[in-house]
Amino acid sequence: MNTHSSPPSKNGSLCFHRATELAVDRQTIGQVLAQTAAKFSDRDAMVFLDPAHGLARSRWTWHELAADVRAVTRGLIACGIRTGDHVAIWATNIPQWVLLQLATAEIGAVLVTINPAYRPFELEYVLGQSDAAALFLSDAFKTSNYYQMFAEVCPELGKNSDGVIQSIRFPKLRLAVGLRGAVPSGMLRWQELVDAGKNISDAELAPHLARPQPEDAVNIQYTSGTTGFPKAAMLSHRNLLMNALYIGDRQHLTAADRICIPVPFYHCFGCVLGSLAAVVHGAAMILPAEHFQATKALVAIEQERATALYGVPTMFIAMLEDPTLAARDISSLRTGIMAGSPCPIEVMRRVTTTLHCPELTIAYGQTEASPVITQTSIDDPLELRVETVGRPLPGFEVRIVGPDNLDVPEGEQGELVARGHGVMIGYYANPQATAAAIDREGWLHSGDLARRLPTGHYKITGRLKEMVIRGGENIYPREIEEFLFTHPAIEQVAVVGVPDSHFGEELCAWIKRKADAQLTEDDVRAYCRGSIAHYKTPRYICLVDSFPQTVTGKIQKFKIRETMIDQLGLEEEKTA
Repeated sequence: MNTHSSPPSKNGSLCFHRATELAVDRQTIGQVLAQTAAKFSDRDAMVFLDPAHGLARSRWTWHELAADVRAVTRGLIACGIRTGDHVAIWATNIPQWVLLQLATAEIGAVLVTINPAYRPFELEYVLGQSDAAALFLSDAFKTSNYYQMFAEVCPELGKNSDGVIQSIRFPKLRLAVGLRGAVPSGMLRWQELVDAGKNISDAELAPHLARPQPEDAVNIQYTSGTTGFPKAAMLSHRNLLMNALYIGDRQHLTAADRICIPVPFYHCFGCVLGSLAAVVHGAAMILPAEHFQATKALVAIEQERATALYGVPTMFIAMLEDPTLAARDISSLRTGIMAGSPCPIEVMRRVTTTLHCPELTIAYGQTEASPVITQTSIDDPLELRVETVGRPLPGFEVRIVGPDNLDVPEGEQGELVARGHGVMIGYYANPQATAAAIDREGWLHSGDLARRLPTGHYKITGRLKEMVIRGGENIYPREIEEFLFTHPAIEQVAVVGVPDSHFGEELCAWIKRKADAQLTEDDVRAYCRGSIAHYKTPRYICLVDSFPQTVTGKIQKFKIRETMIDQLGLEEEKTA
């Protein structure tokens, strides 16, 4: 069996980080935080530009961050949270999120991250499925009132004067903590938890800090599937720290860097590539706002002299189109990561120039891999950085396999499978799903189609489940999207398959025009004519103002497909 792992970096960063690599491999998140705080004590650790987070402090040095984390850790112990307990957090990007992430890790509790876009039905599922012992939640965001929704699914809230929850639906749940605002009866306020910890002595604290082990679960992330309930990926200290180390190495991160993090913390992009990469490398976290806003992200970059920028393609597109961009000095930017969904080539080219990110990297992975599997290097030729997702991180093996699970020849398309330090422990309380995702030899099956190039770089060509079969022809939406992105009037595009009684499936393209651009459906068809095969030209073309998206900015293609089936009356074809 042929396996492929990444060779040492040309720039020697792997050798430079050898001591760090060994330390991270053997330690827990709490131990790494303590070392970073000692080494970079007075450097910026976290800066939050939005004052509406409910804390007195908006800027932390590493010394201050470690001290505040330790205060929360003591509070958790005072409130009965112990090693192995599952602690859920339901909030947007506020500083308490990072403090709780690091505090739970210090004592070996497992942080369960909940999507801020969830509604009561989804909250009920996650709290029950995860066996959460505690829930930390914000007050409200936009039209979502989190306190109200929690009370809806937990009617026992407030019935006990001592704040202890005894719920029929959630027998493991015993504590709820409000992070800000007017906290309802039956819940503790954040500050009350911190104050309770002041009674925990160093002698009481010490055994709790000593219990966590590198291979222990420290995080449960819910994957966003298109069908059925999301699955709970269990990730260990080692999973996350090794990923945070190597994605930072690929960017050449040091303590001099300042990472602008507009991506959500509930997702691995924010809480591994963002906060934990900062902890490992000593870089500063710059948090523009509690949710992504293009202008606020640009303000943060300019004001805080950010050197790295994270985002999914839709976020980078929004910043490129922001009317304030031209007047801003964002020349401090050097590197960053674009990930989360396929990265259009034309968008990547504009980001490296217009957004002043000449060393921007592309990362590919999934939650079950903690999350990054492959990433480009800052010194890769531009062609490889815009056309591939890079080479495997050190310690990852990657193969491209066919339906028979055997390796396909180099350059041919197949499913990408991976094995290494990032592969999750498994899905919590779901051994069948774990066995379906990770085979007996430890290979994680991604469900993504890819090709391996002679350089060792990988090119993602589509999703197994997204492949459209039209009249016997296999069509990969990613290819059509990349072509349409070359049109100067197109800002964003998503291509899906919809049912058809004659061909089995037909292509449908949703297209958003750039501001003030002129474009018609016939213009799109004319652009395709003669440039791509006729069967790849979308039959249905819809010019839209927006796309259904997740909180992380991923376009939800299944919703586009459902909308088109309904609008075009294709339900009969769907079930034929």
